[in-house]
Amino acid sequence: MEFKNFERFNRPVPTWFKNAKFGIFIHWGAYSVPAWAEPIGELGTIDDETWMAHNPYAEWYYNTILIDGSPAQKHHKEVYDGAPYDNFLDMWSAKSFNPDDWASLFKKAGARYIIPTTKHHDGITLWDAPGTGTRNTVARGPKRDLVGALEQAVRKAGMKFGVYYSGGLDWSISLFPPMTKGEHVRGYRPKDAAYAMYCYEHLMDLITRYKPDVLWDDIEYPDFAKREGAYSLAKIFDHYYKTVPQGVVNDRWEVPHADYKTSEYQAMLDNESAEAWENCRGIGLSFGYNQVEDERHYMSINAALHHLIDIVSRGGTLLLNVGPTADGIIPDFQRKVLEGMGAWLDVNGKAIYASTTAKDCKPSDSPWVRWTAQGNSRYAIIDATGSVTFEVPSSITATTASVLGGGSVQLQRNGNSATVEISAPKVEGPTVLEFN
Repeated sequence: MEFKNFERFNRPVPTWFKNAKFGIFIHWGAYSVPAWAEPIGELGTIDDETWMAHNPYAEWYYNTILIDGSPAQKHHKEVYDGAPYDNFLDMWSAKSFNPDDWASLFKKAGARYIIPTTKHHDGITLWDAPGTGTRNTVARGPKRDLVGALEQAVRKAGMKFGVYYSGGLDWSISLFPPMTKGEHVRGYRPKDAAYAMYCYEHLMDLITRYKPDVLWDDIEYPDFAKREGAYSLAKIFDHYYKTVPQGVVNDRWEVPHADYKTSEYQAMLDNESAEAWENCRGIGLSFGYNQVEDERHYMSINAALHHLIDIVSRGGTLLLNVGPTADGIIPDFQRKVLEGMGAWLDVNGKAIYASTTAKDCKPSDSPWVRWTAQGNSRYAIIDATGSVTFEVPSSITATTASVLGGGSVQLQRNGNSATVEISAPKVEGPTVLEFN
């Protein structure tokens, strides 16, 4: 493969992305109709073979129901009499979809960019993509360009808009057997010229129509296209950066160029040492809506804030997923978390957006403390109340700190140890002390 030429795309990470810190992922598709998976745990904590047969990702329903003996296959036979997967496209009504309401919620949550799935592994596109015939949401099901509707609403609300595209997998194209082992995910993917040209037409169309600020690929890209020339990935990148000069691409193409690296739940954590990186995960254990999940599987507002703050304190960005119902409703538990995060960010966003790591400040889990920095300020983000003792580096000599959204507090210093009295916060989540 002619990988060496991809290095010509390397450039500084655009400032908007480095400053964003928080984005929203959207997994919405025909899989949202059955909305069924086993909530067994987080990616990165379960062995591959168990994961595949008991996949907690509802968006993998197409594959999981094909695995003989899997609970998903049993569920599919009992509830849908083993009907063809594509029946779900016709059953997907999206009748309550209100893109402006979604965008308003995401804006209220404090998100800076939004990335919907435009084609997941089932191959169904959420716009009338070239070569898809009637297997898209304009011809069937919702009978609407869902990508375009979201793009308009998101941009109108003042946020950046990106697109997810499954370049590596398309179960409607390949004739591979079901994926029963982790190694099959990359082994059972179409790599040929025909599929590369199919993806090329899709991505060029997405770029030309919607000018996405993020181009988010998943599970590699057809090997035929990892080169220069006609129908190549290099050609796509050329067109993309010309069309969207401040656009960014992720790292999942498996070529020597990416504007940033990605991790997912507790997998691919080595990527979190990169200059720019993004962790993606759902509010629950699935990306697509899973009717089986309940409060045992969801992050609370405080847990979601902890996750965001920890990621940002280490120089990363959080892409937090919502999985709408087939009707187009964002479930109450997801909405509650987003609104709670937004309420906290309204008060404390100064410590998050455009922040950097506070290199001489040490995190702690008892009490829970994370640090960020911006300009001449450093922020101690503390999830504790009452008399709290924590480590403050000697480079911070102040004996007072400002409480974001409140007044000031006195610190009792004893070397690198400081004790402060922290009142209960006005909004759910940690308290932020600003040191100038």
